[in-house]
Formats: sequence, C-alpha cells, structure tokens
Amino acid sequence: MEITRIGSRPSGKGPEDWFTGAVRIDPLFEPNDARRAASALVTFEPGARTAWHTHPLGQTLIVTAGSGWVQREGGPVEQIFPGDVIWFEANEKHWHGATATTGMSHIAIQENLNGKVVEWMEKVTEEQYGI
Repeated sequence: MEITRIGSRPSGKGPEDWFTGAVRIDPLFEPNDARRAASALVTFEPGARTAWHTHPLGQTLIVTAGSGWVQREGGPVEQIFPGDVIWFEANEKHWHGATATTGMSHIAIQENLNGKVVEWMEKVTEEQYGI
C-alpha cells in the first residue's frame, strides 16, 4: 500500500503550449512498475481549455466541479457537469475545458504506452471554442 499525502506534490500551471487561459494541474499519480496509468486534478478558469490532443490508450475524465465543454474531432461541443464521466477512445482527437462563463475541474486518467500518455496538437481556436 502507498499513501500520497495532500500537499506532497506541488500544483503547477498548465503550460501555454498545451492550454489556453488559466489552468492549474495537481498531479495525483504517475505510472510505475505496477501501474501504467497517470492522473491529475485539472482546474480550468472560465474560458480556459486544452489544445487538441490524443492519448495512445484513451482518457477518462471525471468532472468534479463547475461546468465545462468537451469535443471530439468531427463531433459537436457537449456540455459536462459534476459527476459526468467522459471516455475518449485511443487516439481520438479531442479537447476539453471550462465554459466561457464558469470554471470547471476534472480528474483526468490516462495510461502510458511506451513512455507516452498524450500527444499535443494545435490550439482550439476561438471559433471552434464558440466565442
């Protein structure tokens, strides 16, 4: 058994190359010899969002607070709320973030494949985001 205490891992700012707007990332756990999943609590201020990206083995989001939007390539923008669980399939191009007026937090879980959990792409435009 392993217990990771709150505050033992510092919060970080979402890198500008991967996010638009104010985003805080609180790491929860990383892959290790016995676990290939990584997870973080990600908090988006209103208007903040990820860039387009994929995950080699998919991604699960669990919305914990606020209201957000998600979109997979070619699909509509969909609103998400606390308690919603979102699954993106392996290599499915997508983005997620807060609505324009409400912040949102989610737990993100993705698995490691050959040392990689995500492939970052271009930023979501204002038009794609809906502003």
